Amino acid sequence: MAGPPLLELRRVTVAGRGAPRLEAVDLLIAPGERVALLGASGAGKSTLLAVANGLLTPSQGSVLWHGEHPARSRRLRNRQQARIGTLWQDLRLIEELTVQQNLNAGRLAAWGWPRALLNLLVPLETRANAAVLQRVELSAELLGQPVGALSGGQRQRLAIARLLRQAPMLLLADEPLASLDPRLASALLQLLLAEASPPRALLLSLHRPDLLAGFDRVIGLRQGRLQFDGPASALRGPAGAAILEDLYRDELPGARITPSSHDAPGSPGAPGSPGPGSSAIPSAISSAAAGLPSGEDRLPDRAG
Repeated sequence: MAGPPLLELRRVTVAGRGAPRLEAVDLLIAPGERVALLGASGAGKSTLLAVANGLLTPSQGSVLWHGEHPARSRRLRNRQQARIGTLWQDLRLIEELTVQQNLNAGRLAAWGWPRALLNLLVPLETRANAAVLQRVELSAELLGQPVGALSGGQRQRLAIARLLRQAPMLLLADEPLASLDPRLASALLQLLLAEASPPRALLLSLHRPDLLAGFDRVIGLRQGRLQFDGPASALRGPAGAAILEDLYRDELPGARITPSSHDAPGSPGAPGSPGPGSSAIPSAISSAAAGLPSGEDRLPDRAG
């Protein structure tokens, strides 16, 4: 590995009620890596991303960003965290501000406070904002609209566009495709994967193991512990199905997954069916293990 990793977790533990949210997790993310984060609901995926981002301080262990410990000085720490871009499940858009102002929020760490204040008063960098909206298939006509006027799918795409405007070294994303139709979800996943070319890297949480095409590596969490860390190719075939079953067994008690069985596209629980609920997981595991195309490639387009 040339140079220090973009992210390093050393024996990271985060306390929780009754049981740790994360327990003794070791992790390295190198430049150019595209890493998928899998696990059942409550496995610790969002907690791990919050630790990686610096929002959450571990109870034990340490976090290094590009070989450096988090700075004690707030100013230096902000500079470190400016290299990290995070897309949260709740998107964290500012409803009262316009699309343009929300996009420019991705640039605030680079701008400093005078230009950040100016952003609230006049439109800034309209051409760059229009270009990034086009990349997520949104019209530049939305730039002056308040975020509150957007649909759920438009907000999801706006949050991805804001992450692209930030151009961080380490991209973190917590289930960023949940509100999108299958065709658009596939296109935006490819966009995020393409952004993670060296010197950047991507760590993306997924609830759907059938969407692993394009990832170099997969990390699997179960009950806060690192259960699997290996190439995505290791999750194909019967051996891969067994690994995935083990990761998701708390969410699907009694479920049995085979790499050859799968639901019909569009049926409840099929890999491309809307929503990441647990009913879709057995079929998604089957598709992943069998090496089938993801549901995004098999379903017709839907509006949204």
